[in-house]
Amino acid sequence: MFQVRVHGRGGQGVVSAAELLAVAAFREGRHAQAFPSFGSERTGAPVVAFCRIDDREIRLREPVAQPDALIIQDATLLHQVDLFSGVPPSAYILINSTRSFNELGLGEFVMSLDPRRLCTVSATELAMKHVGRAVPNVPLLAGFAAISGLLHLESVTAAIREKFPARIAESNVLAATEAYDRVKKMLAGEIHA
Repeated sequence: MFQVRVHGRGGQGVVSAAELLAVAAFREGRHAQAFPSFGSERTGAPVVAFCRIDDREIRLREPVAQPDALIIQDATLLHQVDLFSGVPPSAYILINSTRSFNELGLGEFVMSLDPRRLCTVSATELAMKHVGRAVPNVPLLAGFAAISGLLHLESVTAAIREKFPARIAESNVLAATEAYDRVKKMLAGEIHA
């Protein structure tokens, strides 16, 4: 079973991100579940959502304590909330930021992690460019697909088209595609975070 934990703030599409991941997994013939965990339910408050993906039926119903992937939609949470609790050295970590892990003050923490599983992507910038709103969830999902190889970009874009009306979906697909391409180029060493 592959487990994903998504951290962000209310209004950033954290819950939708987990749901879209689950739909993309379903489209690839897998079992998936997505569910949120709210603190105070208001815009700007820390929000966590979870997604599990497996080839078999998923019976587990508790929050993800040891994620295989961590998607952080808001870098301001890095030093406010214990985002890295239970994160194993083999986890994928994707952060919405224009800065590197070192510049974010995470240099010491990531020294024991596999650098091929770490990535920052300017998801808010891509969302503003293509969608006109600072909602980083969709570009981060595509970045997750690129770094993990767990899902195909086509499944992510199909899930986007299924969730949103056509006009909104297509602008989100453009943001997702650009994020996917950027992460692939970063992994290939063609560009740096």
